[in-house]
Formats: sequence, C-alpha cells, structure tokens
Amino acid sequence: MRPRLQNVLLLLLGAGVLRISLFSDICLRYVKEGLQPYVVVAGLMLTALGALGVARDGLPLPTRRRSGAPPEAHAHPAGGDDAGPGDPAHQHASDAGPGHGHAPEHGIDLARPPASGPASDHVSTSASDHGHDHSRGPRVAWLLLPPALALLLFAPPALGAYTAARDSPQLVVDYDSFTPLPASGPVPLSMTEYVARLQQEESGSLKGRTVVLQGFVTPGKNGTWKLTRLLVSCCAADSQSLSVAAHGWKAPPADTWVRVTGTWRPEGTLGTTSAAIGLDVATLERIPEPANPYVDRAPGR
Repeated sequence: MRPRLQNVLLLLLGAGVLRISLFSDICLRYVKEGLQPYVVVAGLMLTALGALGVARDGLPLPTRRRSGAPPEAHAHPAGGDDAGPGDPAHQHASDAGPGHGHAPEHGIDLARPPASGPASDHVSTSASDHGHDHSRGPRVAWLLLPPALALLLFAPPALGAYTAARDSPQLVVDYDSFTPLPASGPVPLSMTEYVARLQQEESGSLKGRTVVLQGFVTPGKNGTWKLTRLLVSCCAADSQSLSVAAHGWKAPPADTWVRVTGTWRPEGTLGTTSAAIGLDVATLERIPEPANPYVDRAPGR
C-alpha cells in the first residue's frame, strides 16, 4: 500500500470511529459507557494523523507516463555501452585514454582501486540490489478498509439472542439489603434486582406482587422463551447473560425488545436458590432497543 493510500485509510477509519462515538452513542453497543471518551480520543487522533499525511503528501491520483518515453529500467546513462562511435559522450570516453574507459553496469570507476571496508560493503548491499521497495506499506493494511467502511456506512448491531443462548449465565452479586417495595402497584425492577430478590430476600416481598421488567427475547425449545439482558465489565467481548423464563405468552421474534408485567411463577422457595427465576407474563409491550443495551436499569429509569 502506498503512503498516500495509508493516509486516506487513516482518515476513513478515524471518521468511522468518530461517527459511532462523538456524533452518536452507537459505540455503547460495543464498549462500556465509561470508555466512550477514550474511543472519541482515538478517533480524533486517527483523523488528525490521516489529515496531516494528506496535507503533506496530497491525495492519491493516477499517474500517466509520457507518450513515447522509455521505461526507466531500459534507460542507459550517457557514455554507456549503447553509445555509438558518433556520440559525443562515446568520443569523449575514447579520448580519455585507457584509464577512463566505459563505466561498468554498477557504476564503479575502473580507474580507482576498489575501496575496502564498511563503505564498500554498504554500496554492495543497498536496498535496490536486493529488490526491496521501502516506499510501500504492508499489504495487510488493506484489512482495515472493511471495518472502516462498516463504521461509516452501517454500524453492526449489539449482541443479542444468538450470544445469550450460547453464554454462561451471569451470577448475581449478593445484596446486603433491599429497599422496601412500594405498598401497591406494579414495581419496576432491573433484571439483576429481580433475580436477587427471588433468591436472597428472606422476607419474600415479591410473592404475589406485580413487577415490570424489560429485555430482549431469547427463544428456547418447544416454543419457550426467556427475557434476557447482557451485562459487560469492559466491552462486548466479555458479556454475560441474565435471563428470566417467561410463561403464559407466545414468544415474540428473537432479539425483540419488550417490556413485560407479571408475577413470580411460584416454583421453589422464595429467598433461597431453589426459587425459580421465572415470570407469569400478564402484558407485553414491544419497545425500541435502549441507547445503552448493556446497562441493566429498571424500566422508566
């Protein structure tokens, strides 16, 4: 890859990173919210480096060889072997005497003794003798073009049901205490708090209470499905799933984001690990995907 094309590639990559981090929150599909400023800085640096390179070297433009001009590889220096007897350079070389004959192919003057030492070694081992062209970058750099165009033209979606179905379930941290629930009405809960109350709250405050949860649909076997959230520690690569089995409602399409109301399905003992992580769904509403799909908040917060 030529240096000018490298500069354009840096510009495209930087613009794509800025598009998903500075001009939108799309980057939250891939990294945690606290890392967004660092993604913005990386995009600015890539864009600045590409712009400086373009300003220095210009844009890559097609070059055209002049009509009738011989390639450089076939050009002969003045006084070379192809100079005829009538050529002034040939005549000058003939008049110079035996000590000033034609220069050999590699440009070494026969009138001087060959130099010895590091200088002569350096001449014989030049980059051109070995056929290396250091004016081009590695071809593997072209692999950066597809992700750059993807970030500019369309952004890959957040992880969803395919990942959740193959993930190990997220272990909920132990709560020291729980905030008392409202005396009446549906209770909006995050998925994490719902699971923790089922298996850790000894008072069993969720028994018979209507709760509101939201997440995306992960289909199971024989028409079953789960309400799922993916939680991350750093980025999408370390995501873990947290799911609640949904009962009493036909499964919506996979990856559909929904908000459901319902009551705990009474299986096992509340406040212990035997309590089933399930919900008898009473109502279901489709919702758009949240801007930050990996943050497990209660609905309405």
